[in-house]
Amino acid sequence: MTAGLSSSPNPESLVVLDSVQKHYVMGTTIVRALAGVNLTIRRGGFWAIMGPSGSGKSTMLNLLGCLDRPTTGTYTLNGNDVGSMSDDDLSDLRLRELGFVFQSFNLIPQLTVQENIELPLFYLGWDAHKSSARASELANMVGLGDRLGHRPAELSGGQQQRVAIARALSNDPSVLLADEPTGNLDSATGEQIMELIVDLNRGGKTVILVTHENDIAAHARTRLHMRDGLVDRIDGEA
Repeated sequence: MTAGLSSSPNPESLVVLDSVQKHYVMGTTIVRALAGVNLTIRRGGFWAIMGPSGSGKSTMLNLLGCLDRPTTGTYTLNGNDVGSMSDDDLSDLRLRELGFVFQSFNLIPQLTVQENIELPLFYLGWDAHKSSARASELANMVGLGDRLGHRPAELSGGQQQRVAIARALSNDPSVLLADEPTGNLDSATGEQIMELIVDLNRGGKTVILVTHENDIAAHARTRLHMRDGLVDRIDGEA
C-alpha cells in the first residue's frame, strides 16, 4: 500500500485521487474543502481518515463514497473515472463497488434483519432465493443468524451495527466505507465492532473509515491526517 500517485496504471490501485479539489459556494464565499489531494489506496488496505473539524475529512468521505464529484482533478475507483460519469452511472457504481456503514446504523425500522441485509441485492436484481441465502450467510458471519426475523427496534445498538455491516457487505463491495462506526456505541461494544471490521480486512476487504478517536484509528494499518483540505501526514504502512 502506498501513498501518492503511481506513474502508470496499477491493478492493485483501487482508489486514486489526482490533484483533487472540492469547492463549495456559500453565498459570496468559496469554501475550498479539499485543496489538492493526491492519494493511492491499494486493494486490501485499512485506512483511517482523521483530522479536526473543518479539515476536509467529511468531504473526503463523500467523495470516496461517490456521493460527490471533484471540482477539479480526478478520482478513479477501481478503474472508473468518477468525475466523468452520469448520475445514473454513478449510482450504479456506488451500488456495485461500495458498502457503507454509518454511525446511526441507517437501518429501515419496518424491515426485518433479513430484509435490511437483502435491500442492496433487490436493487441489483438478485432473485429472492439467492438474496435470502446471501442474507443468511452474512447474518451468521456477524453472529446474528438467529435474529433474521427481528426488526431493528428489537436489537441492541451493537447488533444493529452488525446488521448494517452485513448489509454493507451484501454486494461484496470493493471498498467498505465506515463513518464513525462506533460513535453511538459504548466502548466495549465499539471494540467488538472494530474487531469485526479488522477481521473483514484480514480476509481481504479494503476498509476506509473516518473517525476522530485515536483508539479507533489505531486498528487501521494506515492513518491519514487531514488539515485545511490537504493531507497533512500519513502514519503506518506506506
